[in-house]
Amino acid sequence: MMHIREKDKKKQTENRKEKPSRSASMRMRRRSKVSMAVLMAMCLAVAGKLFKVSVMDNAKYETLANNYHFGTMTLDASRGAIYDTNGTALAWSATVYNVYIDPKLYQEEMDSIEKSNAKKQAAAKENGEEAANLVDTDQLQDSIVTFLSEKLEITPQKVEESFAKSGRYYVLQTQVEKDIADEIVAYFDTLNLAFIGTEATTRRYYPQNELAAAVIGFTNGDGDGQYGLEYQYDEYLAGVDGRVISAQAANGEEMPYRYSTTYEAEDGASLYLTLDTTMQYYLEKALSEMVQEFEVQDRATGIIMNPKTGAIYAMATYPSFDLNNPSEIYDTKTANALAELPEEEYQDAYLEARETQWRNKAISEINPPGSTFKIVTTASALEENLIDLENDSFFCQGYLQVQDAKIGCSLRSGHGAQNFTKALTNSCNPAFMEIGLRLGVDKFSYYFHGFGLSEKTGIDLPGEVSGAYVEKEDMSQVDLASSAFGQTNELTALELVTAYSAAINGGYVVTPYVVDHIVDSNGNTVLQNSTTVKRQIISEETSQTVREQLQAVVDNNPSHNAYIQGYRIGGKSGTAEIRNTTDIEDDYVASYCCFAPADDPEMILLIQADYPTPEIGYYGSKVVTPYAREVMQEILPYMGYYPEYTDEEAQEMNVNVPLLQDASLESAKASLEQLGLTYEIVGEGSTVVSQSPTTGTSIAKGGKVLLYTESDITRDLVTVPNLKNMTISQANETLSYYGLNYAVVGASASSEGALVQFQSEAEGTQVQRGTSITLTLVAGEVND
Repeated sequence: MMHIREKDKKKQTENRKEKPSRSASMRMRRRSKVSMAVLMAMCLAVAGKLFKVSVMDNAKYETLANNYHFGTMTLDASRGAIYDTNGTALAWSATVYNVYIDPKLYQEEMDSIEKSNAKKQAAAKENGEEAANLVDTDQLQDSIVTFLSEKLEITPQKVEESFAKSGRYYVLQTQVEKDIADEIVAYFDTLNLAFIGTEATTRRYYPQNELAAAVIGFTNGDGDGQYGLEYQYDEYLAGVDGRVISAQAANGEEMPYRYSTTYEAEDGASLYLTLDTTMQYYLEKALSEMVQEFEVQDRATGIIMNPKTGAIYAMATYPSFDLNNPSEIYDTKTANALAELPEEEYQDAYLEARETQWRNKAISEINPPGSTFKIVTTASALEENLIDLENDSFFCQGYLQVQDAKIGCSLRSGHGAQNFTKALTNSCNPAFMEIGLRLGVDKFSYYFHGFGLSEKTGIDLPGEVSGAYVEKEDMSQVDLASSAFGQTNELTALELVTAYSAAINGGYVVTPYVVDHIVDSNGNTVLQNSTTVKRQIISEETSQTVREQLQAVVDNNPSHNAYIQGYRIGGKSGTAEIRNTTDIEDDYVASYCCFAPADDPEMILLIQADYPTPEIGYYGSKVVTPYAREVMQEILPYMGYYPEYTDEEAQEMNVNVPLLQDASLESAKASLEQLGLTYEIVGEGSTVVSQSPTTGTSIAKGGKVLLYTESDITRDLVTVPNLKNMTISQANETLSYYGLNYAVVGASASSEGALVQFQSEAEGTQVQRGTSITLTLVAGEVND
């Protein structure tokens, strides 16, 4: 009995050990729930990650997969061209070629040649013969290296290194001309080798070189626009690049490059400008002559614009630069100065000079406008009825006292009493200070802002800045007086010519623009610019009065203005003084702004010269006016405007030499006598073989034309004398001695004190006897 009990007891004890307690069971259940929760969270996380990868980031991982399986290469789109208003190319992209190598295929082809050599040698050995037609791969490689290095103008080392490159594509040379690329392809075709290839790309050319360089701008090595229109309209010009997609093997190695899919590039759109290359050329030629004649120290700028529409016909900065080589310092004087600098100073000076030559002076630099600003003051005061053209009198004693400032006139002795037209013609500072004070600070500021002089013009070019001016709340009476005649405030040349345009076009402030329209590669017009009027600041009647007054300035004082016989021109010169701006002792900005036809303007011209050498001349009427006149003489007939002479002008005017070649002597003599010209017959023939001056040359009445009647007669050459500062009678006597003719521009030959300021042919020049020298006359003291 005892034994059985002990056995049962032992069994019960074991059963208690096997059966967990209630608390342990609860702990196990809790752990199970936690584990399930963790497992569920992990499942959800994995599911979320899969959803993100497969759905939300599908494009990203598809691209990664494609990049693993496919290699891609960009095909550059051909950049759109830039044309002037007549369709003359200013910038265009020509097809050139990249020459590339497939290094992997090179190794395969060399290995193939070696194997072929081995087979030939084995076969020859079996037959007891010498192997023939073996290719020496070392010699072949040397020939290839020499050929490619010479044709591509690269080092032999670069070619050799390319053979060892990994992958299927390596560019040996870019921008290879077509004839060279074709020669390379033909060479490797004869060798039956396929590891070299070419692909078309583009190169930017500027066929007009430096013409309008600051406006057009240029591209960098990647073909992106950097300055000017190339930068401003880069989005249109650039186009859309294409792609070449090549397959890759499972190990990531590219398949041969020739087995690929090409997605063609979409070429860029082309710009058609308002610029006219002929007008641009005339403007730049005049700027060049002016800068050299007066040793202008801080460049010159000029603008020709349609004052009604805002279309820019020409815009120039001189010295310019060559768009095909923009990093080269174009101005010889600057380049020589840089070359003399110590090495440690050269780099900074070079970078500054380069940035300066790239800058479009017309829109990115500001200066006091000087007396050209008097037109804005005139228009504002006329609009407010503060000037009585009939009865007003302005007395000038050579200065005007304004508060504690004594502000002088350009004529220190004073102009005395004068009506408004005379005050404007005299460019009298005290008269315009008085007019400015009549306007007052509020109205002056109102019109200053209204003419657009406190804001950028909005031209479609990069780098435009706005002027610096005295705000209304800060303007003193002295500021007002000096601002009225063009000092104190500073403007860009474009701001000034835009405000001047509003004064003469009926009062409308327009937005200037350079691009007329844009055409895409399919011939569709994708952008069309047109006239944008910001506001009308003065009335049509006031504007008409301004035009009449400015024509009177030119007609009443032709020696100081762009007066041209037979044309109606309005204009005003200016000379602004710059204080403490540079290390130049005397700083002046000389300018002249004129327009034509005076009664209905279709063009306006502004030329500015920054810091002409004072010892030579610094007044706008002396420095700039002759060159403005030169530009007008050339562009007005080009624009279709021809002279109409008054009876008085007809008596004094020059005459154009007629076409006399092939005419009989009797007929030629009669034609010349009718024009008031004399003649000299050279030779024994009866028919005119040639003549001097040539047909169309302008000469003064009484001039002599040489009529050659034999073709083998030697033409006499003479040396042009120095005629500057001579009276017209002295010049006539001197030129007659040398057998030369002359024509007069500027002041009338009969004007009191008229002297020769410029001569068209420089002293010492060799010209044919009979040649006509154009003489620019000035009368009296030249100032603004």
